Amino acid sequence: MDYRKEIEGFIDSHREDMIEDICRLCRINSEKMPYTEGKPYGEGTFEALQAALSMAEGYGFSITNYDNYVGTADLNDKESQLDILAHLDVVPAGEGWTETSAYEPVVKDGKLFGRGTADDKGPAVAALYAMRAVKELGIPLNKNVRLILGTDEECGSSDIAYYYDKEKEAPMTFSPDAEFPVINIEKGRLEGHFHAEFKASEAVPRLVKVEAGIKANVVPGKAKATVEGIDLATLETLAEEMKAETGISFGFEGSFPVFRITAQGEGAHASTPQEGKNALTGLLLYLTRLPLAECGQMDAVKALVELFPHGDTCGKAAGIAMGDELSGALTLAFSMLTVSSDSLEGIFDSRCPICSNEDNVLRTVKKNMADKGVTLENETMVPPHHVDGNSRFVKTLLACYEEYTGLQGSCESTGGGTYVHHLKNGVAFGAALPDTDNRMHGADEFAVVDELVVSAKIFAQAIVELCR
Repeated sequence: MDYRKEIEGFIDSHREDMIEDICRLCRINSEKMPYTEGKPYGEGTFEALQAALSMAEGYGFSITNYDNYVGTADLNDKESQLDILAHLDVVPAGEGWTETSAYEPVVKDGKLFGRGTADDKGPAVAALYAMRAVKELGIPLNKNVRLILGTDEECGSSDIAYYYDKEKEAPMTFSPDAEFPVINIEKGRLEGHFHAEFKASEAVPRLVKVEAGIKANVVPGKAKATVEGIDLATLETLAEEMKAETGISFGFEGSFPVFRITAQGEGAHASTPQEGKNALTGLLLYLTRLPLAECGQMDAVKALVELFPHGDTCGKAAGIAMGDELSGALTLAFSMLTVSSDSLEGIFDSRCPICSNEDNVLRTVKKNMADKGVTLENETMVPPHHVDGNSRFVKTLLACYEEYTGLQGSCESTGGGTYVHHLKNGVAFGAALPDTDNRMHGADEFAVVDELVVSAKIFAQAIVELCR
């Protein structure tokens, strides 16, 4: 029997209820806070989880609370078949909100604004309403679907590790924490932590220090250095040349003999470093062009420029450039660095395609860095994740997406990571349509109301097709 007409009717008739339930959760500031007894991620995530479980229980679902790390809602008591994995924690509100304040959700021009509306409370509630549609319409199922609500996705996913230490993963899992159609490939990751030591030198002109980077997974848009013994005219002349060459601009503060240099580029996510202008790599190249005295420190800086040259976002110079047809090319972002008189330490972030492994990435770059006097500390890397795009599971999801949107379905690859990265048969599925920029993690985050509604319909149809 085809249940599309019934599903569409149910979701459409409960549209306003669904939006109000999303707003109820989005009024709660559920960013991670310090641990308190019984509340592993603080008061906000605890409150959001209690609210969501109360909501699910009110709709007749059997709920379980896993020590306030994770909560679940089961559609029935039959054999496990499908898990829907969403999260209730959010990133901090930040500044720059104009449509509303972060925790006062509001609908304007068909968009629901507020922190968590897109990531991931809105999609979580859409999944709950999909289950509610199947339940209240009395659609018979042979297997169970479980909605899993986590509370630490944004800060490491220790909640899900806690859950899967107690429960087995379902035969199929999707996470509505990305975009449609289906993301069945997530690249592996090497967050490379490295260091080098050298003998301090007092010879001038000299580099005093370098400070750059805010997070491992962010291409630095700004980087700073202090130099001693070079006049301002020399610094400014080279800056003009380097701006023309690299696109990085340079500013100066101080007075002779000590000047502070600020390199200004353009930030980006480390999974797409080609979309930014790396201020750190631009600054290092600039420093190697200055007439600084030769020393161990500058030898180490020059080694970094050789390993991670400005503009190389594919790891070619580090010896790990590779790619494949399904997942694309390896990317590499040199994201953090501090340099002092006698040592340096830094981080690079590489997103690695299906063809990558610890031999051709980790051990290769480790040797190449060691050859230049730099020690890579890592012993392991996160492997890539791939679910067969021709599986019944993925084909069913794509068919449901196509049926309710009229759009062509396809499998996609991402350099980012989701809750399902370590699940054998887990994919990301929704809840934004392709090309919707919902300002996730930024000011004025929003979800398109019509997209949440159609997502609930798609999820309901997927439940029916996979569990009937």
